[in-house]
Amino acid sequence: MRPLPVFFPMLVPVVLLAACSPPAKLDADHGYVRLAAVKGNPAAAYFTLHGGATDATLISVGSTVAIRAEMHQTMQAGSTASMKPIGQVKVPAKATVTFAPGGRHVMLFNMNPGIKRGSIVPLVFQFSNGVRFERKALAIAAGDPPPED
Repeated sequence: MRPLPVFFPMLVPVVLLAACSPPAKLDADHGYVRLAAVKGNPAAAYFTLHGGATDATLISVGSTVAIRAEMHQTMQAGSTASMKPIGQVKVPAKATVTFAPGGRHVMLFNMNPGIKRGSIVPLVFQFSNGVRFERKALAIAAGDPPPED
């Protein structure tokens, strides 16, 4: 019988700890809503999605304080930026997908006028596999920097 390698006793705790870690969970965090600079224009929601144990597809993000919401992608063509609606966003297992200024975002149309800087805005995430959850996002003014985590 051959003796065990010298590093073997150090591997046992690492393997045991890895086995105890919780499985990846589909979730969202770091959410905030940039309010419109001009009354009547839509607000924009930003956040980070975290993939769960399996691939998922985000099919909508809405809010109880907005009449309508649309996922959009910002596109750059030379010095001109434009947006186009997107119907779904793939969230690979254990991956991070960011909705951020200059990229993917959610337009919130006809926001409740009571939502002001500092308000908490509920965002409702819906996935094609039936998963649905709500996360809170901080409302910031049009010229404010994104909130620090």
